[in-house]
Amino acid sequence: MEANAPSSAQTRPSWDEYFLKLAMLASERATCPRMHCGCVLVKDKNVVATGYNGSIPGDDHCEDVGCLVINNHCERTVHAEMNALVQAAKRGHAVEGATAYITNMSCTNCAKALIAAGVKRVVVFSDFHDTLAVEFFNKAGVTIDKLPMPPLMINYDLKNYSSAKPLETKTNEP
Repeated sequence: MEANAPSSAQTRPSWDEYFLKLAMLASERATCPRMHCGCVLVKDKNVVATGYNGSIPGDDHCEDVGCLVINNHCERTVHAEMNALVQAAKRGHAVEGATAYITNMSCTNCAKALIAAGVKRVVVFSDFHDTLAVEFFNKAGVTIDKLPMPPLMINYDLKNYSSAKPLETKTNEP
């Protein structure tokens, strides 16, 4: 089994599964009902930036006023990959050589932006229809790893907490 391959026998997720779960969590912030997508940019096992589908700052959200659909695409929405790249740029973080963990395969424009930014690997668990992303990633030498969707449940080790004593709280009352 590959070192990064998820395993149900593991008690803790692989790095790939961990970062895909973070992308899933980011996707919960999405404001376009047509697709909730999340992206996490990672270098050296550290999160550089996250993004999700949403409107430009200060604009209305699709979930509030509806989508602005032109040629079957919502033009109001900035895609998760673009938002992650913008967040990295705003903070001065280079993404050259990074891995993009994305819930859904990139659209063509997002694929081109990730390639231009120097992303070298994409990890995804869901396909995207009508896109040239895979072709462009392949031409650019970007590795694509499609993994199964990570489990939605978080497995807490409750047995270690069941015998723990509650924390005592102190008040400043006289």
